[in-house]
Amino acid sequence: MDKKQENNLGQKIRNLRKKQGLSQDELARKADIPYTTLTKIEIGVIKNPSFNAVSKIALALGINLDELTN
Repeated sequence: MDKKQENNLGQKIRNLRKKQGLSQDELARKADIPYTTLTKIEIGVIKNPSFNAVSKIALALGINLDELTN
């Protein structure tokens, strides 16, 4: 993943979350990941989130992993 994609992942997660009317806390709970992890992914502090975290976020958003990462 290049730098642009890394930054886009957080943006994409934030956009999809907002589109579904979810707060960061709601999505974190739904995805069963720590709230701080989600916020750090969204703002780009965590540049390479774990596969597990990204998978859980995709599932919680109701989309497949490819849609989220491509």
